[in-house]
Amino acid sequence: MAEEEKFENVKKTAEAHGTTSEVASEEKAKDAEIVSKELIEKASEKKDEGEKKFVRRDNSGRGRGRVDPEVLRAETLAAWEPLTKLGTEVRNKAVKNLDEILDSGRKILEEEIVDTLMNAQTDLILIGQAKGKFGGGKRRAWRQTQRKTKEGNVAMFSTMAVIGDENGHVGIGVGRAKETLPARDKATRKAKLNVIRINRACSDFDCACDLPHTVPFKVTGKEGSCIVTLIPAPQGTGLVAASELKKVLKLAGISDVYTKTFGKQRTTFNLVKACFEALKKTNKN
Repeated sequence: MAEEEKFENVKKTAEAHGTTSEVASEEKAKDAEIVSKELIEKASEKKDEGEKKFVRRDNSGRGRGRVDPEVLRAETLAAWEPLTKLGTEVRNKAVKNLDEILDSGRKILEEEIVDTLMNAQTDLILIGQAKGKFGGGKRRAWRQTQRKTKEGNVAMFSTMAVIGDENGHVGIGVGRAKETLPARDKATRKAKLNVIRINRACSDFDCACDLPHTVPFKVTGKEGSCIVTLIPAPQGTGLVAASELKKVLKLAGISDVYTKTFGKQRTTFNLVKACFEALKKTNKN
């Protein structure tokens, strides 16, 4: 009886784990070609499953494993059901240009409108600082704060996102949440809703090209104690600006500019907002 029970347990284990018995393995070993074909088929099946995992989604729209951003964007726009009149016009292709919306002064309340009309690129501003020894630490995109409660410390994360198409359209947004990824999503969404159009030109006295590569005239923006001044520059100068301002200017489509900054420049929030206010003034005559 003990041997029969042992045999039954081995049989159940083999069925549960998909393994083969000793007798079956000896029979397979007699024909090596069949075994090699089975191994090749299993390897190809695993490869196909890995390729499908690259674009697999659950019902909430979030990816499992690696996700192609272009595929995710196409799926989101395909499942989009507009809630506003402007969104319906964009979905029905009655409005085909983002400049038509911005010139008419209509309010954008759905981020899918910007995704449909503009090939937006996104970047995060380094506004926080990681903890380091003796007060050091690298800059990071998340600024962490804590609130004291009876239950303990409640952490919150803030981040700032900037979007643009490198062709005269740019927007910034700030997101705050209890986790990093929701904060990033909020910031990106607000940046898309705050997108503006800027004017570019070749306005430097030392440049005679016809390409829109710099600001049309000297503009100044202010936020808090930070003051940012953008000055036209000749072609080939590059972005003479702080590293975080370069992200905003590059996504706005400006490739050559001089900058002057005043005030407490380490406050990156206000520094970027002041640059954004200066870019807004390029639309004034």
